[in-house]
Amino acid sequence: MSNLFDLIKVKKHQPLVGFKDFCRRLSAEGIVLLKNKNNTLPLKKKAKVAVFGRIQFHYYKSGTGSGGLVNVDKVVSIIDALLENPNVEINKDVYRLYQDWIKENPYNAGNGMWASEPWSQIEMPLNEEDVSKASKSSEVAIVVIGRTAGEDKDNGYYEGSYLLSKEEKKMLDLVNKHFEHVIVLLNVGNIIDMNYFENLDHVDSILYVWHGGMEGGRAVSDVLSGFITPSGKLVNTIPYQVEDLPSHAHFGDRVKNFYVEDIYVGYRYFETFNKKALYPFGFGLSYTTFDIDVKKADKVDNLINLSVLVKNTGNHKGKEVVQVYLNAPQGVLGKASKSLVGFAKTKLLSPNEEELLEIKIDENSYASYDDKGKTGYKSCFVLEQGEYKILVGNSVVDTKLVYSYEINETKVVRQCVEAMAPVESFKRLIPKLENGNIMEDYEDVPLRSYNYLERIEANKPEELETKNKVTSLKEVKNEEDLNDFVSTLTIQDLADISQGEGMSSPKVTSGTASAFGGLTEELKGKGIPIMCCADGPSGIRMDSGSKATSIPNGTSLACTWNVPLIEELGIFLGLELKAYDIDCLLGPGMNIHRHPFNGRNFEYFSEDPLISGMIGGAYIKGIQSVGSFAVMKHMACNSQETARFDSDSIVSERALREIYLKGFEIAIKYGNAKTIMTSYNPINGIWAAGNYDMNTLIIRDEWGFDGVIMTDWWAKMNDDAGLESRRGNLKAMIKSQNDVYMVVGNSVRENPYEPNIFSSLEEKTLHVSEMQRNAKNIIRLALASNAFEKEYGFRHKYEERNEPPFIVDSKKSEYPLLKMVKVDGESISFNPVVTTYYLNKEITIDTNIEVESDYPFLIEKNDENHSVLIKVSNEDEETLYSIITIDHERVVKPEFDYKTISLENPIEIGVNYAKFPIERFAEIANGVTFEDGIFTKLPKKGRISYVVNIPVYSKWIINFKVTTEDIGLAQIPFSTYVDDENKFTLTINNLHGKELVISEQIIIEPGVHVLSFVFNMTGLIIKEIHTMKHN
Repeated sequence: MSNLFDLIKVKKHQPLVGFKDFCRRLSAEGIVLLKNKNNTLPLKKKAKVAVFGRIQFHYYKSGTGSGGLVNVDKVVSIIDALLENPNVEINKDVYRLYQDWIKENPYNAGNGMWASEPWSQIEMPLNEEDVSKASKSSEVAIVVIGRTAGEDKDNGYYEGSYLLSKEEKKMLDLVNKHFEHVIVLLNVGNIIDMNYFENLDHVDSILYVWHGGMEGGRAVSDVLSGFITPSGKLVNTIPYQVEDLPSHAHFGDRVKNFYVEDIYVGYRYFETFNKKALYPFGFGLSYTTFDIDVKKADKVDNLINLSVLVKNTGNHKGKEVVQVYLNAPQGVLGKASKSLVGFAKTKLLSPNEEELLEIKIDENSYASYDDKGKTGYKSCFVLEQGEYKILVGNSVVDTKLVYSYEINETKVVRQCVEAMAPVESFKRLIPKLENGNIMEDYEDVPLRSYNYLERIEANKPEELETKNKVTSLKEVKNEEDLNDFVSTLTIQDLADISQGEGMSSPKVTSGTASAFGGLTEELKGKGIPIMCCADGPSGIRMDSGSKATSIPNGTSLACTWNVPLIEELGIFLGLELKAYDIDCLLGPGMNIHRHPFNGRNFEYFSEDPLISGMIGGAYIKGIQSVGSFAVMKHMACNSQETARFDSDSIVSERALREIYLKGFEIAIKYGNAKTIMTSYNPINGIWAAGNYDMNTLIIRDEWGFDGVIMTDWWAKMNDDAGLESRRGNLKAMIKSQNDVYMVVGNSVRENPYEPNIFSSLEEKTLHVSEMQRNAKNIIRLALASNAFEKEYGFRHKYEERNEPPFIVDSKKSEYPLLKMVKVDGESISFNPVVTTYYLNKEITIDTNIEVESDYPFLIEKNDENHSVLIKVSNEDEETLYSIITIDHERVVKPEFDYKTISLENPIEIGVNYAKFPIERFAEIANGVTFEDGIFTKLPKKGRISYVVNIPVYSKWIINFKVTTEDIGLAQIPFSTYVDDENKFTLTINNLHGKELVISEQIIIEPGVHVLSFVFNMTGLIIKEIHTMKHN
């Protein structure tokens, strides 16, 4: 752990100070430079720049849906960051053109529901005269293209999604025509079609800047101006045409999708079948150059040992990624011509500086799975006989052979059992050797050969014997005690603990996704704490409006190729979870980028399972190192959002084990993951939430997982392939050893989906022993949770586990930090982990800046934008500090007569009331009336605030009469605040036009307060809010 964390202080219910500053560094490290003709980047000092594209003003920090809706103080846009940058001079005429146009053409957020927001915004039509004028006063043009994406809707082959829109093309054409040097920034969560850029001769530079979180705009500015050298590498293959992807013809069907491409996903297909990509996997440029020299390569036992010397041969500081690929013998199974088997990133290297990287790769990690018995070892991971070649380089197409070795006889690495096999026949892609060339061929996929239901019944656990020695969870010391404790749980207890409550359960942190564990008085009486889950993975989502840190999205994180850095990210996340009394973050997202149209690819890491597993494992390892939990999701084959509850992923056992499950396996063995969320979809006919083969045989029995598995929210289950699925089939869930059904509202005994637990027990198709087994998994997690420690002052720990597929010997250096900053002799309020400061004092070229640091530093000032940037360096890393002059708007407290105010006679106030930060919400309701304690005509979205005077300490009941628009399956939160404290958050699902009255109680202390009702999404119709004093 670096020195950074020694300075972090956790404050209750506040974002972690210094976290967003770390994310600025992290976002910059994931930016991928694809093109840099004429060395246009980095920008020259004091470069005159014109910025085009409306997304410069509305930077996409993340995608939408549960994985992206993190409430933040501020998202720093690209244009704001460039205006702050002391080395960039922005064309103000172009800036004002966009400002004025956007006022008349505001951001389109759809109707506020998930998937209603368009994946791109309408672009401002450009006038050729304006562009020509801008080119005469600016040396360089920057064009920003933006795309969001999200839950419940896929991308598509249409303009404004995967393809550029007509207006975007016109903008590019005009800017390309009039500017000699054009830079394109792609603020996207996923790859898009790149062909149009190829025909623009003045587009010198292209960067994927991804969705970089709330500080992503500053990260972009840092890279453009050369304060940070880009070091990101692609984690996806960018094809010339989307049709070049072998999955394309088998993606997006609402009923079933055949994974015909089998293991040949992404670069594995392009490399094996000699297909050319526009930009290959692992590719990414730098402002400098590197020499990669393998000094040693050998094999000792099962370990491939590489010593790789990396030297910076250019003129800028930078980092390089060493990538190790395997070329395995085709054998009888057929293999990808190249598979990533290891990687390592250097520290920050100065010109002419070198670093020796030691990489050790376990050959068992790249064994192939034989699902057909071709090798004579069916259902085994094997290393086939033949020559194994190790290649090293900095992308999949730029490698050199550095070592090879022979295996003389096929050897079994791991014996498994047939599991998750398809029940529907199809043909899969295989390589075929013809005249020395590998050609495409197809073979029948082996089908399931066992009786699924009989297998489950034959492996049911024994019922626990009750000894009644341990009746409280606090008394549990070991596994024997745990067995005794669980044996005392009644059948009702076991049914209750198998379900979670939510969304926005009042029993846990307001606005979070679920509560589980000790939800009933009986369970709580036995000492079981209530645990809390919050949506992720892009930060902590709280529908109460509480703020957290928005981090770079999954693809951006993976493009860093920096495992230690991602582990540090996890530590920050884990500490922020603790600050909000949250036990589990619902992330990371671990699904494979099978196709670029998947709407949730921004949450996921890569087309490659090794990158996914190592980045995901580091994310989990960091979170769990401070006592919180990371719920990796969505297991498995959640490859599309179209018909995500029902579309069947039909895939071979081999592809499952080598591609789609592999990243999850690595994250369990390397990251020691303790929580998993299953996906909505069926896999080979069996819905994941009730899939015994996956949830028990593979995850637990083969991989040794001993944690908790939970369903995705409102998932469906079925008993076997071909049988109907429904939300109430908790029998199938429990039998599969999926432990917790998420979610059932605010009472586990009022499950609206007609759960079949008790009827199945009577029919003897479900056994108490299966419920006890699952309860043990949940209670083990509870013993190690933040909630348990908060209740009892200590926690239990899971056994340590660290089994990565490869090891890199490296040390993590300290971050260079400042100690003190003075402006014209006056110290600013300074915290070393905070890197951005706003001052009332105007900064000029003559302003005296004094800095105290143990490290060398460089100060850059700009007289035009009145800003300072301080770069602090040590031998391995750099830290950037910004000091910015701002114009503070006066916030005026409204005038009112305290004597006339009561809760029965409130005064409506507007956005400028100083006590409550309401300016970040979309709108303030107009025309609100008040009659006899009833608030009416409330807004569909936004906030309504009232000043109230409470004469004595009192309890109040607030009744909400609500209904909804016809919104499908949705989660619509609304919150009640007193001053800046969230009192409660309620979440409503589709009421299909029916009215519902719900009540909550709040206690308000004497005095004048602001009572606010916050409506975070549209779709909810509040008929009235009625307040009554509790007697």
